[in-house]
Amino acid sequence: MAEEALGWEVVAREGEARAGLMRTRRGVVETPVFMPVGTLGSVKGVRFEELEAEDLDARLILGNTYHLWLRPGADVVRACGGLHRFIGWGRALLTDSGGFQVFSLSHMRRLSEEGVEFRAHTDGRQCFLSPEVSMEVQAALGSDVVMAFDECLPGQASHEAARASLELTARWARRSRARFDELQREGADAGREGSGARQAVFGIVQGATHLDLRGESLERTVEVGFDGYAIGGLSVGEEKSVMYDVVEHVAPLMPPARPRYLMGVGTPEDLVESVARGIDMFDCVIPTRNGRNGQAFTSRGRLNIKNARWTADTRPLDERCGCSVCRRHSRAYVRHLYMTGEMLAAALLSHHNLAFFLDTMRRVRQAIRSGEFTRFRREFLEGIDSGVE
Repeated sequence: MAEEALGWEVVAREGEARAGLMRTRRGVVETPVFMPVGTLGSVKGVRFEELEAEDLDARLILGNTYHLWLRPGADVVRACGGLHRFIGWGRALLTDSGGFQVFSLSHMRRLSEEGVEFRAHTDGRQCFLSPEVSMEVQAALGSDVVMAFDECLPGQASHEAARASLELTARWARRSRARFDELQREGADAGREGSGARQAVFGIVQGATHLDLRGESLERTVEVGFDGYAIGGLSVGEEKSVMYDVVEHVAPLMPPARPRYLMGVGTPEDLVESVARGIDMFDCVIPTRNGRNGQAFTSRGRLNIKNARWTADTRPLDERCGCSVCRRHSRAYVRHLYMTGEMLAAALLSHHNLAFFLDTMRRVRQAIRSGEFTRFRREFLEGIDSGVE
């Protein structure tokens, strides 16, 4: 008999905040969890050995269906044994559906009931992505968690536009689930890798910033039935307070016996605030993107390494951080690397930022389990707001 696709249990709660265990076919993931983003099969500037080492110890990372489908192609990844083998990552992987990337190509796409026609940003060739194609690509990639195909609207979308998008996303959710189930049966019949413990699939709740539509989208997504549920379409232009309001409204309504994922969010304070509202999973490119642009996240706020005040500063990026970058290197040295264009600067800043995000999640989990999350949240946010000295 096939094993359950995704095991899940809540081990501690404080208010809406939850600490849990998510059991995938490639190991247990403690939640709340932050997933480093590996868009093209790599977390930019950070080797997998570093991600797996105690310094970072990432248990779950994200791969991007849209980008990997275009390059190197699903057939190439399948021929190389799936995404895990292709990139050399033995831990859990979640792949997004490609819906957000298609949304970002609004000037290059044509939307219909069947799917989305668009021109690839890489070479301009005409492409077509649908719920069925997305499921087929993700099956070829072999990720542990698959995301249903959805339409993502900007946060300021009108009620009328958001309703139309909700309706389409609901229909696409059913098609995604149907094709996903077919592919899982085909994989089991063919005896492919992982057929004894199939992939899991998450549904996505849309509705822009309209709380009534969010509630309806959730009801219709739960009707389809998924292994977990995600809130999509946030952090796409709306005010941060509005994002928090949507999360605070939707998260407690989500099935308590399933993990809850807030897609594409966010800053360290966003993570802590969203955990307080009931979220279990996060992903964002901010740690590595901001690192490449010279910004370090610290316990006292953001530090811009380009600032001349750090030229001869011998302190680490964050005096409270125990990552390998902070143990070895000074602000002065990292600034020197950045100002001279050395690629090592981006690698060091990205590593430190990921360490800060992942350590923040470890501390969040510990605080929930010990009943100290309310205090932790207050002290963490006060520290962030105090500013880099």
